Amino acid sequence: MFRASPSSSATRAPRARGALVAGLLALAVIAVYAPLMHADFVSLDDDVYVTANRHVQSGLTRASIAWAFRNGDASLWLPFTWLSHMLDCELYGLASGGHHLTNLLLHVANSLVLLMALRRMTGAFWCSAVVAALFAVHPLHVESVAWVSERKDLLSTLFLLLALWLYAVYVGRPSLGRFALVAVAFALGLMAKPMIVTLPFVLLLLDYWPLRRADRWSNLIVEKLPLVILAAAGAVVTFRVAEATGAVASLEQLSLRARSSNVLTAYAWYLGKMLWPRGLAVFYPLPDSWPAGQIAGAAVVVLGISAVALVVARRRPYVPVGWLWFLGTLVPVIGLVQAGHQAVADRFTYVPLIGLFIVVAWGASDLLARWPRATRAVVASAAVLLVGLAFLSRLQVFYWRNSTTLFTRALDVTTGNWVIHHNLGYVLFKEGYLDEAKAHFVEALRLRPQFASAHNNLGEVLERQGDLDRAKAQFGDALDVKPDFAEAHYNLGRVLARQGQPAEAISHLATAVRLNPDFVDARHNLGVALARQGRIDEALGQLLEAERMRPDQGDLQASLGHVLLRKGDVTDALQHLLTALRLKPDQPPADYDVGLIFARQRRMSDAIEHFTRAIRSKPDFAEAHYALAAVLDAEGRSDQAAEHRARALALRPELAARQGLE
Repeated sequence: MFRASPSSSATRAPRARGALVAGLLALAVIAVYAPLMHADFVSLDDDVYVTANRHVQSGLTRASIAWAFRNGDASLWLPFTWLSHMLDCELYGLASGGHHLTNLLLHVANSLVLLMALRRMTGAFWCSAVVAALFAVHPLHVESVAWVSERKDLLSTLFLLLALWLYAVYVGRPSLGRFALVAVAFALGLMAKPMIVTLPFVLLLLDYWPLRRADRWSNLIVEKLPLVILAAAGAVVTFRVAEATGAVASLEQLSLRARSSNVLTAYAWYLGKMLWPRGLAVFYPLPDSWPAGQIAGAAVVVLGISAVALVVARRRPYVPVGWLWFLGTLVPVIGLVQAGHQAVADRFTYVPLIGLFIVVAWGASDLLARWPRATRAVVASAAVLLVGLAFLSRLQVFYWRNSTTLFTRALDVTTGNWVIHHNLGYVLFKEGYLDEAKAHFVEALRLRPQFASAHNNLGEVLERQGDLDRAKAQFGDALDVKPDFAEAHYNLGRVLARQGQPAEAISHLATAVRLNPDFVDARHNLGVALARQGRIDEALGQLLEAERMRPDQGDLQASLGHVLLRKGDVTDALQHLLTALRLKPDQPPADYDVGLIFARQRRMSDAIEHFTRAIRSKPDFAEAHYALAAVLDAEGRSDQAAEHRARALALRPELAARQGLE
């Protein structure tokens, strides 16, 4: 009979304990983040990553996978992140809840792998569990989980934490194969988000504590060289892509002194928000300058804690390791190389706070070792702390319901937030609240006069309100600030076309297409403008290319059908026009063109049906009235024909010179 050995029974209980804690950890994350299943995408980068990205929406195709590896959209090289979004589109389409679910599951996985890695390296289960729990429910991490665009945070961190666990396995039984697995995990993480370039530095910290390998530093540094090479390659690619897309601020735009000031204040801000995570926002604007007193106070805090960490290093090595983890892993986003206009960002703490959580957890363990009678008080305090953090995170999650709640909250807790005024204005504009949107764009421009996107969007509001001259001026102002702004060229081209300036319109629309070859709407409008100038072959070229990129756009199909009809290709024209009406039924010009084709084919009842539909949708459509009169005459229905002819001539008297169905 088999008899369980003491070793097997001894390991069974810890495994059960580990499974129980892992399950509770996963349930805690789900409880905090469950409202995200009903949250929308937000109007801040989600369009770039998903909702307006045709490559991502096409799913995992050969062409989209190739695009993921060669493009620099979002000012970063993120092939693995792009593939993740493409897989979501394969699974969920554009149902936002599915994309949020993936983020939630990745955060659960990160919390569990963090627990697994720390336990493997330290053997201290409960300390590792506290770190994982703090990581799982801290409010500063809500942004990384709730924002679909921050999938890159979650994916890169997953591979970083897997690399830590694999490194612990390697240290236990060193081999080239095990170290290669660490390198593979690191490479995949870099392809998700390059912020994890600091992994070699983190591994050296872990060599000091808890792995206790610091007696041979030269060997340890040489050991990390393959990872350093990977990190350097990732940093170079990232910098070049960001520089090429204009995402990196130059020294003329932001001086070295200003960057250094922001570094100190940012470190202190992150530390403060870890301790008191209130007033969180999706965007914190970079101020023109920091008060000298605030810089000095931040310097005292950072240098003071650094000094304490050095003093206690021998007795409590986890303190310098955790503190340096925090300082070091923030370096890529702390502002020395300024990318974007934010002073700080909640999402940047996703990995760095692990270091501070290590200090908290092992510090509490040391406290209990010295004062065992305080065990109940410390455990109770920890439970209250975790519940409180989970409650605050749940509140923060609700602000991510939609763009309006998110941006309104940001304006409530920040000042001078020109980016969020602009973004809220954009949301209101899309919802049809033109006056409210206009007010936010004006405020954004008051705070930041050289804000090209605000000029452009204010121009769109003015155009919608019928003020074409002022709209044109705003589009021009946008191009003065940013001459290569494809959308402003497109909008200016549309307004010029409406004002009867076809040559200038075509010039700007062509520039928009040159700057952004994937700009479907610009190609569409350029094709229409060229057709109106009689440049039918050029128009067809633009419209066919636009159709290749977006075949399911009804108004594009209608324009293509109209131009083919003008070219005399009646069969193809009819096919595209009928497709247009299937995709978007309410298109009077398309119904009119179909009516013309059917009338010429002597399919009079079908022609009458489509002319009637065009008039029903657009009662003042003079050409449709006139064409319907001609068909009714041919059918011997002269009374009805006279009625429609009179209506047509009342609307457009010059139609009296028209001969038949032109």
